[in-house]
Parts: sequence; C-alpha cells; structure tokens
Amino acid sequence: MAYDVEQQESIAELKAWFDKNANWLLGAALVALAVVGGNWGWRWYEQRESLAASALYDQYQQAVVAKDANKARELASALLQQHASSAYASFAALMQARASSDAGDSAAVKAQLQWVIDKSSNKELAALARVRLAGVLLDQKAYDEGLALLQADAPAAMAAEYADRRGDLLYAQGKTAEARSAYQKALEQAGAQSPLRPLIQVKLDALPAAG
Repeated sequence: MAYDVEQQESIAELKAWFDKNANWLLGAALVALAVVGGNWGWRWYEQRESLAASALYDQYQQAVVAKDANKARELASALLQQHASSAYASFAALMQARASSDAGDSAAVKAQLQWVIDKSSNKELAALARVRLAGVLLDQKAYDEGLALLQADAPAAMAAEYADRRGDLLYAQGKTAEARSAYQKALEQAGAQSPLRPLIQVKLDALPAAG
C-alpha cells in the first residue's frame, strides 16, 4: 500500500516515538501483567486456603459429634495454627472454649476466648468472645477487668449483648443505678425478636426500686 508524504511523516514520527519509549511501554505492560497475575494468584491462594480450612473444620465437627475430645483438641489446634485468619478457626476456638468451660478449665476458656479477640478477622466473633470472656471474669469477681474488656467499640449486631453484660458486672459491684441504665440501653438495642429481650427485662424487674 502506498502512503503519501504526510502519512509517511506521521508513520516516521510514530516510529520515532515508539523507539524512544519502547522500554517504558514494555515496563508498563509487564507491571500490568504482574498486577493481573498477582490478583489472580492471590484469589486462587485464598480459595485454596478457604477450602482447606473448611475441610479441617468438618473433621473437627465430626470429632465433636463423636465426643472425641482429644481429636477435637488436636484439630482445633491445627486450625488455629494453619488457618488463623479464617472464620473456621474462630468458630473452633469458641467451641473449644465452651468445651473447656464444661470441663471446668477456666484458664483454657480464657486463653481460647482471648485468642479469638486477638486473632479473629471477624468483628462480630471477636465481640462475642469479649462478651463471653467478660462473663468468665464476672464469675471470677474480676469486675473491673470485665468492664475494661467491654470498653472496646461494639459492632451494631452485638451492642445489646455488650450493654447487658455491663449491666451484670455493674450490678455485681453494687452499682444498681448504673446497672439499670445498662440494662435499659440493652433493651433498647435488642431487636424486637431478640431472645435476649425477655432475659434483660427479668433483670430490670429484679433490680431494687430506685431510691
């Protein structure tokens, strides 16, 4: 195909520009490919890790159902060590905390709940662990420690549970007026269908009349 003079000049200018910027263009292309490839690789890694954690958690649940405490403990430990960032690890730690509570091992309960607080990437699960650990501290009469634990911001889904537990701790300290305020706040924040509402109301009704 023949080109006129103007077209030939344009082609020459384009070729000169490309020759001058070839290295930059190649570098940009390689970076773009690296980003795309990296994103794809990371998604593949996350999917693989999620599947592995899910499979391990299934084994853990089977051990729990079979009442094989030693096997369940081993599998929970593997989940916490190998898949700490997954929700499955937090679920296993919470379940192990309940098992430790049933066994009367309060030190293990506290350690397992603290792990969820420190390691869980799920805010609601970490908040649930805070409420449960505050309950353990309530039983141990460590009221100030329990209240300090609940000073952290509560996710909206756990706000009622936080306020309710604060009420328990404050009442145990003999701070009836503050406990009433906490329970009232918990009642306001609990959803209309929340199973927590009747329990909160019972606690409120049981408080001594305000002087």
